[in-house]
Amino acid sequence: MNRNEIESKLKEIVVTSLDLEDLTPADIETAVPLFGEGLGLDSIDALELGMAVKKQFGITFSSNPADNKKIFYSVKTLADYIEAQRPQTP
Repeated sequence: MNRNEIESKLKEIVVTSLDLEDLTPADIETAVPLFGEGLGLDSIDALELGMAVKKQFGITFSSNPADNKKIFYSVKTLADYIEAQRPQTP
């Protein structure tokens, strides 16, 4: 899965796992914050999103809230983290 495919899949996961009926994956900008002033997601959304991303990509997240806040900042930062966690193929 290349970078664009990861970002597209993440946008799809955001919309479907959080039941965001008024948004489509195309509405989500890659670098826009997912929480607060961006999409306005909350801590419950973060848990649901984390579980969906973990299930889709088979990765785990830090137990440190500060680390996770950085990871879940945007679709871009999530994609960066996923790429860093995936085994590199030669």
